[in-house]
Amino acid sequence: MLEHGGRLLRAARDYGIPPEHWLDLSTGISPFAWPVPAVPASVWQRLPDDDDGLAEAACAYYGAPQLLPVAGSQAAIQALPLLRSSSRVGVIWPGYNEHAHAWRRAGHAVETLPAATLLAEAARFDVIVLIHPNNPGAERFERASLLACHETLAARGGWLVVDEAFMDATPGDSLCGDAGREGLVVLRSSGKFFGMAGARAGFVAAHPALLDALREQLGPWTLSGPTRYAMRLALSDHAWHVEARAWLHRASARLAAVLSRHDMTPTAGSAFFQWWQDARAEAVHVALARQGIFTRLFTAPASLRFGLPADDAGFCRLDDALQTLD
Repeated sequence: MLEHGGRLLRAARDYGIPPEHWLDLSTGISPFAWPVPAVPASVWQRLPDDDDGLAEAACAYYGAPQLLPVAGSQAAIQALPLLRSSSRVGVIWPGYNEHAHAWRRAGHAVETLPAATLLAEAARFDVIVLIHPNNPGAERFERASLLACHETLAARGGWLVVDEAFMDATPGDSLCGDAGREGLVVLRSSGKFFGMAGARAGFVAAHPALLDALREQLGPWTLSGPTRYAMRLALSDHAWHVEARAWLHRASARLAAVLSRHDMTPTAGSAFFQWWQDARAEAVHVALARQGIFTRLFTAPASLRFGLPADDAGFCRLDDALQTLD
């Protein structure tokens, strides 16, 4: 399997520092988590029920005409390539590597290219996969450019797949409302914004026919009953959504300022993380790890992604650690 952030236990073993002593900045998961309530015993005892109101709550939250709950957007990333015959697929690079991996594993011809190249050369592909905002590069795209790309692909039976895992802090930029169009597939992940990655909950917004095919591919009970229960409540907590978005934007700006004070001005960033591209990335990653601070290292291109500290103590600890590297 491919490498991902969040492997804190392995880092604890490698560096000889107990897990509870780490500041884990290796993921883009918000530390400002939705307060999950106790789950009623009856929810644990029954099979998951598709008529429990989750789909309706998700459609209202995402502004999508229809969608399918899935076991994290990763489930859809792995299943979507199985719904097409051999295709020419362009995937954004650098980006979340599971996209290209899944399409290649399913036998498709895959090219990984910068987003600007993909958009300019859309006619060469049957499927284009973008991440908006991108992870880790944080690229953002004009709505008109994305819809023009979709039209080019859809005219030949192609797909535009847009992974919006980090879109929740800027919901006005989402394409979920347009996902009723044939050939447009939008992936959403609940773990990042709600701080509930362990729930493994995501959603796919797309044309009904594609959702039906994806539902058949994935089979029944894609989400557990407790996950469905918690996500329905989280998606409906409008006051918390507003508070969380404000917190994320403040924390991200603060993180960028901390990094900039130590000659590590971010190359790019989103509300969930800051990304620093530099040849010194691996050395800084190791130096911070020796102090119990875990970042996400990328080797191509050499770069670090910093997630958000949860509180003032976390920000001060990062600031102090970076001071030792100056």
